[in-house]
Amino acid sequence: MIPKKSKENLEKIGRKNVLFDSEEIEGDKVKGFDFNEWKNEKKNYERLIESFLTTGFQSTHFGKSIEIIKKMIMEKVTIYLGYTSNMVSSGLREVFRYLAEHKKIDVIVTTAGGIEEDLIKCFGDFKIGKFSESGELLREKGVNRIGNILVPNSRYVKFEKFIMPVLEKIYNEQKKTGKIVSVSELIKMLGKEINNKESIYYWCYKNNIKVYCPGITDGSFGDMIHFFQYKNKDFKIDIAKDIHEINEYTITRKKTGCIILGSGIMKHHILNTNMMRNGADYCVLINSGEEWDGADSNARPDEAVSWGKLKKGESIKVFGDATILFPLIVARCFT
Repeated sequence: MIPKKSKENLEKIGRKNVLFDSEEIEGDKVKGFDFNEWKNEKKNYERLIESFLTTGFQSTHFGKSIEIIKKMIMEKVTIYLGYTSNMVSSGLREVFRYLAEHKKIDVIVTTAGGIEEDLIKCFGDFKIGKFSESGELLREKGVNRIGNILVPNSRYVKFEKFIMPVLEKIYNEQKKTGKIVSVSELIKMLGKEINNKESIYYWCYKNNIKVYCPGITDGSFGDMIHFFQYKNKDFKIDIAKDIHEINEYTITRKKTGCIILGSGIMKHHILNTNMMRNGADYCVLINSGEEWDGADSNARPDEAVSWGKLKKGESIKVFGDATILFPLIVARCFT
């Protein structure tokens, strides 16, 4: 039994530790979107997106990413867009094509699948499936699964028919003149040869937007080069030229901004080239990876600051799915 006086003392201690006064803090009020605004007027989706900035959690990070990208556009910085192959497998392909078609970005860095799957879609559609579909049963049907996206293997057969004559043309030029094409030159040729307005790289070719792919052999491209070399063992592609070219280009830019969707080699390639100029001025990262394994792929912007890949301040990482977030960013910033 605790005496009454002791209980009063314990109450004072508890109150002192729990109900103490605090300083008022500066900052925006946490406030979400009031859907009453839509009752008696036309639905304003711009206001809805603007409200994310003060909603909190990743919504606020998303709102800040829009502010940063708007600054990139307003200041006319050189914009580097990076994305992984699965983004092109998805409907983001059409979003990237829009940006290339209307010259909204200056440089693209992607993976092998980010090139080939854009071209492959010109020969046949990918279809929506389920994440839960059996890999074993799909294999029997000759269907490949990318998450909940299904790709009949016949698409790659058509891709081979398209790519082999291009490789033959490059190889004949190599034998004739000794010129070895760079990866970016190859991508430009493919954009020209595909001659399809649905293609990202058709528009990159038309608008002279440079496209870099440091891991060109890591995908169906690698398969095609492998098969091509059975008959043409001395066929080569120059990877040294592109790294020199992108680094020299980046050093000469007055200001740079990075929009990087996903992670891996393309993220590192964009940030590493900006190290040559002591860091990009702006950066927006969108991916769902955590940093705890120490991989650059999932690191927050502050790690890149330590390497001189980003300047301090104007950068943010949004943890989320780019297939949801990036169309909203493009709608708010690039249209």
